Amino acid sequence: MRKFESGCPIAVVQAAPVMFDAAACVEKALRLIDEAAGGGARLIVFPELFIPGYPYGLTFGFTVGHRDEAQRGDWARYAANSIVVPGPETAALCAKARERGVWLSMGVSERDAVTGTLYNSNLFITPEGKVHSCHRKLKPTGAERVVWGDADRAYFPVAETPWGVMGSMICWESYMPLARAALYQKGVTLYVSPNTNDNPEWQATIRHIALEGRCYFINCDMYFTRDMYPGWLHAPEEVARLPETVCRGGSCIVDPHGHYVTEPLWDAEGIIYAALDMDAVPASRMEFDPCGHYARPDVLKLDVLDI
Repeated sequence: MRKFESGCPIAVVQAAPVMFDAAACVEKALRLIDEAAGGGARLIVFPELFIPGYPYGLTFGFTVGHRDEAQRGDWARYAANSIVVPGPETAALCAKARERGVWLSMGVSERDAVTGTLYNSNLFITPEGKVHSCHRKLKPTGAERVVWGDADRAYFPVAETPWGVMGSMICWESYMPLARAALYQKGVTLYVSPNTNDNPEWQATIRHIALEGRCYFINCDMYFTRDMYPGWLHAPEEVARLPETVCRGGSCIVDPHGHYVTEPLWDAEGIIYAALDMDAVPASRMEFDPCGHYARPDVLKLDVLDI
């Protein structure tokens, strides 16, 4: 049986990005990492697309059979502020992780250096200052598909940490049952979920997944408001239709029995701190292991394409 370091000191960062500005997002992230590390965290988790923000409510001028030429420039600016991995932005994050001796989970809009395709990605960065893995979202949700491409490589990466196996699913990837099972098969104990999902049904989902996977569910959501959108966007009507608070947050941590370790944080930026009892993970699997003795591998089998 794998031995876990008891008391995983984690910080979940619920913060607003600086929309469409990668450099400013990185600068803000570095400040927040210093703050969280100063609070004792050794694992620091950021939301989905923290760099350079989640362009909620924008169409970038895409309609069926038509493109708005003015908004094409908005998309180009978002693409220009999407980051290449590795690149100068990841170098700054890696240097800070090494300086502070922390694990980082960071949501980014990734731009492929060769093709220019954008991906909704999540990075794991080690305390040694290395990009451990870059998980690209398997299937962008709904209209996200006009901005980001489908993942094309390195499916379901996990990291061996002092607290067990850590993996991530980005937002609605967690509604894909076989994707969840792919992480469970790898023995994930920390299920990291960077997302932009503040509806009440999501809270029911994350508690179910923690209980189903017998793992800690790290729910890292974003908080941002309508007035944070850049004034230069060529979509004033789209921005005006947004609620004053675009995303309320709701970040929290759920234990392997589906109970809140920390209650959801709503309507504010903030850092959630907790010391997770990792011994609770193997204890919770006494009578149920989703991919072990309870899974009936003689009847059911999941094969994952390995690229």
